[in-house]
Amino acid sequence: MSRRTHRKGIPAPRDVNVRRLMLAQRSRDTVPELALRRALHGMGFRYRVDLPISGMCRRRADVTFVKWRTAVFVQGCFWHACPQHHHLPVHNGEWWREKLEGNVRRDADTDAHLVRMG
Repeated sequence: MSRRTHRKGIPAPRDVNVRRLMLAQRSRDTVPELALRRALHGMGFRYRVDLPISGMCRRRADVTFVKWRTAVFVQGCFWHACPQHHHLPVHNGEWWREKLEGNVRRDADTDAHLVRMG
């Protein structure tokens, strides 16, 4: 595969298999999210799933308890740069570092916005 970018600003994946793996990454209904929702439902909790966050474009809460004004985010170690388990990919490392740091900044911005909303 060539070093061309397939979208502006995004480096091409190392090979076809990497591309296939990345395309298969789910943005909702992941295994940890489903496990959490099953457990919450089993305990009698009722909630909304994938609810947009008011005043924030393209940001959604994984689980929202509307009655208690509480949003829950299920954050994977890789995508949200967990300090305990995080490691950068070697291929396109600089791009990934910037991408994951941006995710962490966006998470903090979302948290601050929700706190301001009460």
